[in-house]
Amino acid sequence: MRINSIFSLLVPKSQAQLEIESQRAVLRKEAEIGGTVFGPVPVGVRREFFCLDTHTWIWHEEWTDTNRQQHVRTTRYDIRPHGIFKAQDGQTYRPLTQDEAINLYFAVREYNKSVREYFIPRLAPGY
Repeated sequence: MRINSIFSLLVPKSQAQLEIESQRAVLRKEAEIGGTVFGPVPVGVRREFFCLDTHTWIWHEEWTDTNRQQHVRTTRYDIRPHGIFKAQDGQTYRPLTQDEAINLYFAVREYNKSVREYFIPRLAPGY
């Protein structure tokens, strides 16, 4: 057993630490649910789609191709007063095309539906 593990058993976590861990766990679950918005995630692929904050959506995908080369793609969508912008893999932001905006709208709608269907029965039994 590592010293950090032993130490964590002896020292209780603060309320703030517990809240942060809880928020992270919820965000990880939401990202996992969001990854299924466009259908089942293939074996060997990690796909996440989630709302980071009130103005930011993230699409993240990792996979290995037939040559065993690892690929990672992250797309960040920023909702701004003058439009929606996206950046992929650290590139500069550019405005979404109309088709991209429509696709994002439907992805967000499906994400919200799927997250509600997962969490509401767990948070409000009998709802």
